[in-house]
Amino acid sequence: MSKVFKLMQRLVSSKEEAAKLHELILKCGGLPQVIVEIAGILAKKTVTLMDTVGSTNDRFMQTLENNPEYDSLQGLFSWMYSYFRSCPDSLKPCIFYMSLFPRDQSPRRRRVVRRWVAEGYSRDSEDNSAEQNGEKFFSNLLDLSIIQHPPQLVTATSGDRRMISCRVNGFIREYIVSRRMEENLVFELEGCCEITTQRTGRHLIIRESWDRDKIVFESMDFSKLRSLTVFGKWRQFFVSESMKLLRVLDLEDSLDVQDADLEKMLKLLRRLKFLSLRGCREIHHLPSSVGDLRQLQTLDIRHTLIVNLPGNIKKLQKLQYIRAGTSIQAQESSTPCLSVPKFCGRHRQFGVMVPRGINKLTTLHTFGVVNIGASGGKAILKELKDLTQLRKLGVSGINRRNSKKFSSAISRHVHLESLSVQLDKGSQSCLSGIVLPLKTLQSFKLHGPVEKLPVLKIDELSMLTKLDLEMTILTEDDIKLIGSLSKLFTLRIKLLQDSKLHFCVK
Repeated sequence: MSKVFKLMQRLVSSKEEAAKLHELILKCGGLPQVIVEIAGILAKKTVTLMDTVGSTNDRFMQTLENNPEYDSLQGLFSWMYSYFRSCPDSLKPCIFYMSLFPRDQSPRRRRVVRRWVAEGYSRDSEDNSAEQNGEKFFSNLLDLSIIQHPPQLVTATSGDRRMISCRVNGFIREYIVSRRMEENLVFELEGCCEITTQRTGRHLIIRESWDRDKIVFESMDFSKLRSLTVFGKWRQFFVSESMKLLRVLDLEDSLDVQDADLEKMLKLLRRLKFLSLRGCREIHHLPSSVGDLRQLQTLDIRHTLIVNLPGNIKKLQKLQYIRAGTSIQAQESSTPCLSVPKFCGRHRQFGVMVPRGINKLTTLHTFGVVNIGASGGKAILKELKDLTQLRKLGVSGINRRNSKKFSSAISRHVHLESLSVQLDKGSQSCLSGIVLPLKTLQSFKLHGPVEKLPVLKIDELSMLTKLDLEMTILTEDDIKLIGSLSKLFTLRIKLLQDSKLHFCVK
């Protein structure tokens, strides 16, 4: 394999040519047979080398399937055809769905699964929720090698393989893209497009490279559209009255999305089940009209400038997933940082204020980051106690005044698997002596300043696999406590004072 790569790299003479060749290599998906065949043909080219690279990139799968020079790959394509046709019908839409994301991006697992739930590809069953079934589908794609992940992105849990983000195998992605229009599922806008009646389907992707031609956009048929995903710059005309059936609006990291644009979206797209404004840093305000999205299940406004949730959000009885708040990079420090794996890029979390009546959202299973100190303190903690279906909770603003109430509020949360706590400044010892009876907890993040860990009963922490701490000092008792966590997989510790860490790993 390495010899083939070196041979191909010697055939180019500029960075631009190298970039085109690198793109071609990525499309091969690491398959030795495909790489060797392409390298062998390119090695025979002289004057037309880069023309061949460019044309192969533009029509990768068509070239490999139809060009007689690649006849030796026909067996591979016959196997690919039977491979996909033999997949369960319930999994096929999920496979085609992965081609929505650009080749050079790694979408987060949660983003993908929550979209499947909103689309109806993953539904509740007798034994599992729609999200649990979506996680199983995701694991199936991993087992089939359709999606892959670098090792450093794994956050394994006992008996389960989890990842933060994923990437579709390059060759399989090209195969999916070449077939998806046959299923009438996906259509996309990129580069410079002409007006055509063939752009119709369930999922529209606007690529960053598209020239944002309004005439082309308004000529399209959106009557069957179920999802809209935008990469790059947003334009006001991207929302249309004809998108009445739209369920998923994903604007993660889109540019130039303004508050006025959001107002228009919420007015026209009343059937949304998934709304992501994550990373839209020009959004300051979440309108009260969000309460009209009665079908909404997922709301992701993380890393926007939104600092409070409107009162009407309590009307969203089907809401299951709220991700809000932001983080900033903490100042660089010379203090020691122990990481397994290496971990020093600390971010301080900032939550949002939430209104009274949040306890009416009884279907919530993911909620955070909530600024407890700025949201009414005792009142919001009392309501938090009623959200007993929570699986994942993130809070900030914990201090001496509310720490005991907070401990009491989560004591009934018997399903909680992930807990993230950010303390206020000057609250070093506020958790000292407090008991956190969290039997089902798998992930625990406690960001400082912390002088002493809360009381954690070891028999109730048998599920704990991830521990992320930011502390003023780590005592010998704390080290013994950590050492007794037999199933711990990921340990991250940052000390805020000049101290030494002495661990004996057995």
